[in-house]
Parts: sequence; structure tokens; C-alpha cells
Amino acid sequence: MSPTLAPAADASWGLREGDAITPELTALRLLGGGSAYEAFLAFDEITYGPVVVKVVRPTEVDDPETLHGLEREATALEIANHPVVVRGLRYDADGPRPHLVLEHIEGPRLSTLIRRYGRLSEQQYVPLAIDIASALHYFRYVDVCHLDIKPSNLIMGSPARLIDLSVARSAAAAAAIKGVIGTDAYLAPEQAAPGGAGREGGEVPSFASDVWGLGATLFHAIAGERPFPEGNRDGATPAERHPQVVEPPGELPSGVPPEVVAVISSALAPRPDDRPLPHEIAEALEPVLARQPKARLTFKVNARPV
Repeated sequence: MSPTLAPAADASWGLREGDAITPELTALRLLGGGSAYEAFLAFDEITYGPVVVKVVRPTEVDDPETLHGLEREATALEIANHPVVVRGLRYDADGPRPHLVLEHIEGPRLSTLIRRYGRLSEQQYVPLAIDIASALHYFRYVDVCHLDIKPSNLIMGSPARLIDLSVARSAAAAAAIKGVIGTDAYLAPEQAAPGGAGREGGEVPSFASDVWGLGATLFHAIAGERPFPEGNRDGATPAERHPQVVEPPGELPSGVPPEVVAVISSALAPRPDDRPLPHEIAEALEPVLARQPKARLTFKVNARPV
């Protein structure tokens, strides 16, 4: 999703530590947000522990599309009930502060690790790839297209956890998308140019778009940089705005196992039908995992909300 302007001051609830979000939810700290939501770490009197709360901004509480999006994400989380996916706990779209309550997962985001430390080791990215492939395999079974697989939506751990289903759709709803939904650097070509604008074939966003997102994310984790150059946001065509529509990905560093290179190359195939199925990705990487002296690493953070 292309970056938006910072929300106006009156678009924030201005909540500080100790303030009540609702009678059951007490704000601990602001985690971030987007154009329609603020995200807080909060203490929940119902689960009696820390949770993440996505709260609709005050300027959006009467917007039907925003409220529909909140309900859509809550529904997607209920359907996508998988060990590698963050759990949705409850939501309220009708109250004075419409919100979605999510489990709080301790651990760094993949984007944070790459920014701080650069390239990931094989012992880190191979288990990550298998974990996310297992979730994508399940998504096909329950009819969920995530459509925003990227490093900032992955929390590292054992297993990794996939978060933010705010733009998730069923396959039929994804195929009907007319605009660009997702994050620029990790968009599959069919997301960057829905309906085949500027390309042959007329492909539409689908389950295969998430395979592309996984491929682009793995490339970034392994290389320490994105697989495609940044596009021109003011470009006249999809190819100018999103080079992945027409350009091949960059080169991975030397020494990457050939199985991994083959997986990423096939995941980033321009045509959705040429990309592997998620279970094929997991099967291709299992031998690499088996060769590792220590297969999984768990990342922890020291601070625990009180």
C-alpha cells in the first residue's frame, strides 16, 4: 500500500499510558498505525494479559468502508486459524471506539532484524520460509488471500507469526480488486496491475500473489535488500510505478543453497500459474532444514508489559 500522509492531529485519540480505550482495555503504549487505525499495546481485563488493539481513528468511526474493513479483518482472522497466524480475540464495530483485539506476540519483526543486522542466516530464513508456506497452504484450504506478505508483517520466532490481515480477501473478492492493494515493494505483478494493465494474460490477485510476497520477502531477508528497484510513484504506467511488472529480480548473494535459489526464482515468476504451491516450497526446503546443525532459532524480548 503506498505510503499516505500523516494523519491530522484530530485523527488520534491521544491516549497515554493508563488511559482507558474501553472499560476492559487499558492503553500501555502506542505501537503505530495507519490512515484508518491506531494500534496500541494494552492490558485486557478479559484475557488478563497484554493484547494489541487496533482502534479506528476518531475521524473514521462513521465511515462505513473503514468499519467494513474492521469486520472483514476480524472475519479473516477467525477463518485463518493457524499456528503461524496471529489470533484475533474479539472486535466491536458498533461502539464509540470501534476496535479489534489481537493476541500480543513477543519478538522482533523481520523488517526490524533486517534493518538492524542486515542479511539473515540460513538457520533463520529457512525455518521462516517453511512456517509461512504452511500458513499459505492452509489459506488456500480456507479461502483466504493475505495480499500483504512482507517483512514488517512477520514476527520472528518458533514458529514465525504472520500478522495484519487488514486487506485479506477471499479468492473471489481478490480477483475482483480493481485498484492496487498491498505494499509497493512486495506486490505481485497482478497486484501492481490488476486485470492485466500493461501486461498480457489479464491475471488477477489470487493465492499465488501471496507466494510472490513470500518470495520477495525471502529475497529481502537473504540479500538484505529488496529484489526490485523502487518505482516512480508518479509514473504513468504500472510498469513505471512498479518495476516488478516487467523487470526480473536482482541476484541473490553467492553461497545461497541451490534449493533456496530455485524456490525464490519460481516464487517470483511473472505468471501466477508458474509459481509453486506453498506445500511445494516447504517440501523443497525441508532438505536444507535437515542439513542445519540447529534448525530453529527463537527470538525473545526482555520487556513484559505489567
